Amino acid sequence: MKTIRSRDNAFVKQLIGLAHSSRDRKKAGLTVLDGIHLVRAYCDALGAVQSLAIAESALAEPEIAALLASAGGASINVLSDILLKEASALDSPSAVLAIIPTPLPQPVSTHANAMLLLEDIQDPGNVGSMLRSAAAAGISDVLLSKTSAFAWSPKVLRAAQGAHFAVNIVEGVDLSAWLQHATVQSLALSPLAERTLYDCDLRKPTAFMIGNEGAGLSPELLRAASFRVNIPMPGKIESLNAAAAAAICMFELARQRR
Repeated sequence: MKTIRSRDNAFVKQLIGLAHSSRDRKKAGLTVLDGIHLVRAYCDALGAVQSLAIAESALAEPEIAALLASAGGASINVLSDILLKEASALDSPSAVLAIIPTPLPQPVSTHANAMLLLEDIQDPGNVGSMLRSAAAAGISDVLLSKTSAFAWSPKVLRAAQGAHFAVNIVEGVDLSAWLQHATVQSLALSPLAERTLYDCDLRKPTAFMIGNEGAGLSPELLRAASFRVNIPMPGKIESLNAAAAAAICMFELARQRR
């Protein structure tokens, strides 16, 4: 265990760079986890983290002590509270940060049973919320277009609450090209569709397609879809948040497959 109070320390510089720069994270193949819940979720799924940074004031907390006792071979660094706050990319940082190797995506079968395809989803909170719903609903794979928010950013990680380690996340996918070889039924969410979500047999292998928060799905993906579907909304609102719409679709699939 090493105590650090200088911003010039090599570990602190690395931590700050990774936390605040997606370019640095992509180049190094590393991700920063902010919060004990995320760290525990990673450890439960994939084993010990590479490095831990703990706020000096939190060392006496029982939850922190338990984490340190199970840290395995992780490098443990105790930072002054000011340094840890500077290292965090979030408005309300926690007392624990960890550096991990970014999990590599697994090959996705064109026959996958339940999938989510995201095109140009810009808001990190929406991406994280969709990942969390996907993990809860039993979705195996989430594919993101090149123009979607970076899945391993701090805000996406916090919104997903550990879902990153329960689903296979594949970024930078040409969704249109992937659909050309897929044998699953692909359902494009569109408010103008005549068929409703509840008219579809979701017991078949299914891929839901969710588009940009404002513009929706591109014409190219709409043409590539097996079906266009809408979510019936008898109330007096015209549209749903993209993450809410995705959750409704995925849990209708879970309901039908019970």
